Amino acid sequence: MAMHGRWAVAVIGIVVLSGGCRAARVAEPATAKNIIFMVPDGMGLADVTAARIFKNGPDGAPLAFEKLPQIGYQRTYSASSTVTDSAAAASAWATGEKYKNGQISSHGEDAPETILEIAKKKGKATGLVATSTITHATPAAFGSHVDGRKSEGEIGRQFIFETRVDVLLGGDFGGDDPGALVASATNELGYAFAGTKQELAARPASATKLLGLFAPGRKGKTIEHFRVAATNDYPATEPTLAEMAQAALKVLSADKEGFFLLVEGSQVDWENHANRAEGMISEILGFEAAVQAVTEWLDADPVRKSKTLLIVVPDHETGGFAVNGPYGKLLKAGGMVEPAWTTKQHTGIDTIVWSQGPGSEQLGRALNNTDLFRTMKAVLK
Repeated sequence: MAMHGRWAVAVIGIVVLSGGCRAARVAEPATAKNIIFMVPDGMGLADVTAARIFKNGPDGAPLAFEKLPQIGYQRTYSASSTVTDSAAAASAWATGEKYKNGQISSHGEDAPETILEIAKKKGKATGLVATSTITHATPAAFGSHVDGRKSEGEIGRQFIFETRVDVLLGGDFGGDDPGALVASATNELGYAFAGTKQELAARPASATKLLGLFAPGRKGKTIEHFRVAATNDYPATEPTLAEMAQAALKVLSADKEGFFLLVEGSQVDWENHANRAEGMISEILGFEAAVQAVTEWLDADPVRKSKTLLIVVPDHETGGFAVNGPYGKLLKAGGMVEPAWTTKQHTGIDTIVWSQGPGSEQLGRALNNTDLFRTMKAVLK
């Protein structure tokens, strides 16, 4: 408060110029046209360390997602357990509420809207990409509401007939009759279909709805085979996670209203369940390639980048992985750390949140996983 003689003048939002004064501009709240939500399922910070050392050496460059400017961390507990499962964790992101393990964005009769459904109501395109069945727990939480994560047939039905997700790319539909869903999607609802990497690349440029299923009959099994050893050839007919992300972006970005896209590297979790350090590292590097593809797509258009919130976050840690060595020897790129594990199950430790774009400044702090929904909902316009 400025004092002039006996007058007290409150100066709020005023810029004093030589020719007078004018009201200062008040910064408008951040808004996002697009949201890209990327999940390395089951990845802990020690996993990141091991993968970085393997790729770049102890003093090498950070991985692609480590370069994002905002870094925070989130609590992962569910409504029923200190140690969450993927269903409850993803549902917390999707709706901003805590769930019991196994629930998919549903408390029984109460089923709050997901961030994907909110985006859909705003006229935005939507997409789900995963390296598991596309009806697995994490993508399911964004595009469906069921009491149990094993109801993959119902989850797929909701994707197609109720939520009408525009892009679905993954291993296969779960459930008893995935073929019927594929037929309905392609014959009744106009989805372009791809069953191989080559068909995905050859999809019609005019396609606004895309369904890609690349491992039929392997329900829940890997469709990603990233290699640590050069002799392990990648399947010739299966797209990488990066290629699926790029294909999704091409379709979704044609929508003038923007889009919401989930990209999950599902297999980090499964390699950690099996306590396979090499497999875990290779899955993280495959996921990193997808993040790199997304950030390159954003960097190619500064306006697009300024309107897109990008979040990279694991739902939980799996395996209790630790880097135990080597002592007395500094590894070089290509070197494997000495691994240690505490379990073959999930753990309850916090996980890191990396982000950039509108609203990301709200994520560079200590968070609960439900906070991510609130940030996304607040900026999505």
